[in-house]
Amino acid sequence: MSIKQNLQHIKSQIPEDVTLVAVSKTKPNSDIMEAYDAGQHVFGENKIQEMVDKYESLPKDIEWHMIGHVQTNKIKYMASFVNLVHGVDSFRLLKELNKQAKKNDRTINCLLQIKIAEEDSKFGMTAEDASKILRSEEFSELKNVCVTGLMGMATFTDNEAQIESEFSFLKATFERLKVLRTENCQLKTVSMGMSGDFQLAIECGSTMVRVGSSIFGERNYG
Repeated sequence: MSIKQNLQHIKSQIPEDVTLVAVSKTKPNSDIMEAYDAGQHVFGENKIQEMVDKYESLPKDIEWHMIGHVQTNKIKYMASFVNLVHGVDSFRLLKELNKQAKKNDRTINCLLQIKIAEEDSKFGMTAEDASKILRSEEFSELKNVCVTGLMGMATFTDNEAQIESEFSFLKATFERLKVLRTENCQLKTVSMGMSGDFQLAIECGSTMVRVGSSIFGERNYG
């Protein structure tokens, strides 16, 4: 099937109020344009430099999401255009995002990454850490970032019950924290679910899913 057909197939399985992020990392601009022409305007990249290169040569109404682990020293390259940073896993990162956003006279929307998986390889903070950050005076002073939701990645396993329990934990954490509404904390997004488990994630309350291989085909890292 073509990228357009793949997209249509996935969109038919996703409710209207769930945002589809097409994960375009390692994919050429021609693939992104095929998806764009089929109506997909939100794309996710996991390397800042690759995202910058694509931003510079592709239509300016594309929404770029940084979905990978963020290196603080590279934030300055994307600060002028990134729409949403998914993987904020420390207060230090929030401070640097705020600093670079201020230089560009804009506000950068962020998701706090909560560690819901058992694997050590996954990044993220605890639900308690997130709560402490959002309630802190230090955070309230950051005027150029806005935390708009939470993100989490489930354990890579075939055990559906475990995945469901991890997704449910993220949704429960979101419900607990969303009462903390301040100028720079407006929790509305629960980003969880990828190609293999997005339907289960939606059932558990996800409002944003990240789908790559089911749209663009398997990635070629060679």
